[in-house]
Amino acid sequence: MSKEDEPCYIDYEAFLDPDFSATAFANTLVLSTNNASDTPLDLSTPLSRVLFDVQEVDTHIDTLTTKSALPLLEHTRDHAEASGRILHEVEGQVASLTESYKTLEREVIARYEVAEQVRLTAERLCETVKLGRAVARCLMLGRQLEVRMSELGGVGGARKEDHRAMVRSADTILSLRQLLRASKPGEEGDALDKVNVVNTLKNDLVVPGERSISSRAQQVVREFSMSSLLSTPGQTSASTFAQTEDTKTRTTSALLTLYLLSPTSATTTLDTFDPSLMLNALQDYLQTQLKASLASLARALGQLPLLERTLLEISARCQNLVALQSLLESIKAPPHPLIDTASSTPTLSPSNLLQPVLQALDTSSLPSYFWRTLASNMSPRVQEIMYKGGVSARTLRSNKDRVRDAVRDCVNRGSQLPNASLSKGASPVGGWEREAAVMVGSIMGQIK
Repeated sequence: MSKEDEPCYIDYEAFLDPDFSATAFANTLVLSTNNASDTPLDLSTPLSRVLFDVQEVDTHIDTLTTKSALPLLEHTRDHAEASGRILHEVEGQVASLTESYKTLEREVIARYEVAEQVRLTAERLCETVKLGRAVARCLMLGRQLEVRMSELGGVGGARKEDHRAMVRSADTILSLRQLLRASKPGEEGDALDKVNVVNTLKNDLVVPGERSISSRAQQVVREFSMSSLLSTPGQTSASTFAQTEDTKTRTTSALLTLYLLSPTSATTTLDTFDPSLMLNALQDYLQTQLKASLASLARALGQLPLLERTLLEISARCQNLVALQSLLESIKAPPHPLIDTASSTPTLSPSNLLQPVLQALDTSSLPSYFWRTLASNMSPRVQEIMYKGGVSARTLRSNKDRVRDAVRDCVNRGSQLPNASLSKGASPVGGWEREAAVMVGSIMGQIK
């Protein structure tokens, strides 16, 4: 369209403006043809203006279409012919692609589906075999635990007690615990907790077996005694040595068992490992000896004829603690299969079983702990005797020197290793003057 043919009275720029608003245009047209104060407004003039513009634009479009009909038709025909040629070429390519896809589907996709089924089947078979092997290992370890527990024998058993079977049973329990703990995906014990036979094995054999073995080991520790102070006069040295060696080996097995069966977690290292079962058993043993000694000594101080025998018993109890300390020091801490040794500090790891015991009690030795604890609890008992007065208080006051010497001898005698437990080259341990002074002071300080 040439510039001369364009009607000048139509404002094309206003209509082609992107911000054109029909409402604003109508409002401007009405205000330009009317006075804003007129009532009513005359809308016929602006409406005629708009209709005339529309008619002019329509006439112009009709003129342009008539003049350009032949070029438009030729353009449309050329476009249709080009589209036809393109469609023909595309149809050939589509047919080729369709045939290639059918070949691919026949030779690859179908075979892949079959192969995927085979792969899935093989994967599940491998998981089943792996689970079956883990279950078989659990059952084998369970059977091994039954056999080793039967080897314990003892009371109610047909065969003689084999205390080493406690350690072997503990080792089997740790193997089962290690297998059941490896429950992460891909590990040996994955999905074992979903197998009924494994849960039955755990609840009916492993847990009761672990409880039974721990109880047996704790009983051995409670019955520990190596002092010969109270032995019968007719007992020979050979039998005493044999009994002592048997006690040492039985107690060693019990301590190792309790050490191994103490609870652990996945993050436990040798630096953080707490052999709680062993420590609790030893602390209970110490408390039993202390309570018995405290009660008997308090009673003997009120009845002095009983003092000599009572102090001999207390010396025997302390000698047992000396022998127990020597035994703990000679037992090397066993390797624990459930503890991470890679992240442990060698200098902080215990070299024997005595170190964690002394650390838990916060003491330098078991005899020192025994005498100092006994002394700290003895003062109130003596004070009670003196407060009540009577014959007991007067007798105790008049025999102060004898009681002092007897208590000092008791401490010195009880702080030595039992003769039967001395190895070649070993000598009695001395230097207990402080403990003797503490014991004597706890009693003599209250006698006034």
